[in-house]
Amino acid sequence: MSEVTIVGSGASAVHFALSVLQMGYTVTMLDVGYSKPETVNPKDTLNGLKENLADPVGYFLGKKYQALILPDAEKEYYGIPPSKDYVFKIPENFREQSSGFEPLFSFARGGLAEAWTGGAYAYNDEELADFPFQYGDMEPFYNEIAKRIGILGDNDDLARFHPWHEHLLPPLELDEHAALLYAGYQGKRELLQKKFSCYFGRSRLAVLSRDFAGRQACDYSGRCMWGCPSDSLYVPSLTLETCLTFPAFTYISKMLVTHFIYGTANRIETVVAYDLEKKQTREFPVRRLVLAAGTLGTAKIFLNSIHRQTGQIMTLPGLMDNRQILIPFINLQLVGKPFNPETYQYHQLAMGIAAADPRKFVHGQITTLKTALMHPIIKDIPLDLKTSIFLGRNLHAALGVANINLHDDRRPGNYVTIAADPDPLRAKLLIKYSPPARENKNLKNLISQVKRILLKLGVVVPPGMLHIRPMGASVHYAGVIPMSTASAPLTASADCRSHDFPNLHFVDGTSFPFLPAKNLTFTLMANAARVAKKEF
Repeated sequence: MSEVTIVGSGASAVHFALSVLQMGYTVTMLDVGYSKPETVNPKDTLNGLKENLADPVGYFLGKKYQALILPDAEKEYYGIPPSKDYVFKIPENFREQSSGFEPLFSFARGGLAEAWTGGAYAYNDEELADFPFQYGDMEPFYNEIAKRIGILGDNDDLARFHPWHEHLLPPLELDEHAALLYAGYQGKRELLQKKFSCYFGRSRLAVLSRDFAGRQACDYSGRCMWGCPSDSLYVPSLTLETCLTFPAFTYISKMLVTHFIYGTANRIETVVAYDLEKKQTREFPVRRLVLAAGTLGTAKIFLNSIHRQTGQIMTLPGLMDNRQILIPFINLQLVGKPFNPETYQYHQLAMGIAAADPRKFVHGQITTLKTALMHPIIKDIPLDLKTSIFLGRNLHAALGVANINLHDDRRPGNYVTIAADPDPLRAKLLIKYSPPARENKNLKNLISQVKRILLKLGVVVPPGMLHIRPMGASVHYAGVIPMSTASAPLTASADCRSHDFPNLHFVDGTSFPFLPAKNLTFTLMANAARVAKKEF
């Protein structure tokens, strides 16, 4: 029997595992573990793939054209590239039902961050005010994760929102469009800060600007969205590969964990999983159990376990997610100019809008479109197809998107529970979410403010293309079993130990009591390393 059993292989799971392995513990990881396909033509740029693949249409749009986005004002701008289908594949046995929430789940080897865009932003003291610790307690672990995975950034105007920590690599080369925007900001810096409380700077990214730890620096191939062929863009499966080099580590895939069984003094004794390959149930004895299946996956396992032993159906309140607004824009300086496809695909610039309450600052990531497929934009232009294609070609280099993120608080009306079933595989996760009061008015004011900021930078927002993403779309889920200094049911300690089960820890977003506007993945990884150090 291993000393530690971990459920899941996402960002927090693998960094917790690596931390305790380095401390000498034996570890078993249970995971469904759908694997990514083999990288095709790793030396080709994106345009090289279009020329050299035998079936480029199948690669970019899918054998059944599943990556196509058909005209629909309510749908997302972009589909999932076929090469990332494995990230969002769901076992046929998994059941959920949502209201006011459109969740994404991952059972991939490496979890949801196998498809992330690399934003790696530390939480500051204001954002940690509801947590039972401060930035100083987290800083050594932010440093540790940055040292492990490689994070780049600059000590610029955004440092007021994102603490400057150790082991940051120099930023990537800006593409022409991003360079123009940043220069425009520098010229209007005082005005933007004074009038709009707006600050721009370089994105903090888990991407390599130089060779690092056996991985290659970004080669600007433009393939980020379809999977980085050089492993420059960090994904958790890279750390899982490091864990597999430890003799004390056992990774068991094809395991869909349904619940755990506990005994005297609520100590967990066994984890129960369904073997997706052999179509049978298996039990694994445990000493210490670490749930890292993502907030929703962890919640389902937790709720199902209590129900199967007590008959109670519990409700976990406080579900959080970041509301996101996608605001497309056109840089008039680049209309009609050719674009350079050989550049980093995702956001290179970020913005912050300060608020009277520092916890409520607004975070934005600025993506200048380069090698993204153009059909989702062309189909939204309210003109005939021929004219839309002409405009799309001449606007390509000028296009960008501001992805605006808002914070979220725990509210009792947002919760997860289950519809139980005698068969643990058939238990259904139920999710309910309602936005905060006055959200529509606040969003309207914020959108107007962002449009005016962009206009000061010489870019315009075309009418009719703004998209307020549904809750659940950001995949920044948190909050249903929050950390608390007081020992109370359905809460966790400052070190993420369950107050209900003494040998259970949560190292995903489940225990976060507040959700800032920024991406939470970096903090998930750092917190997992912190829990390992403090509790093991």
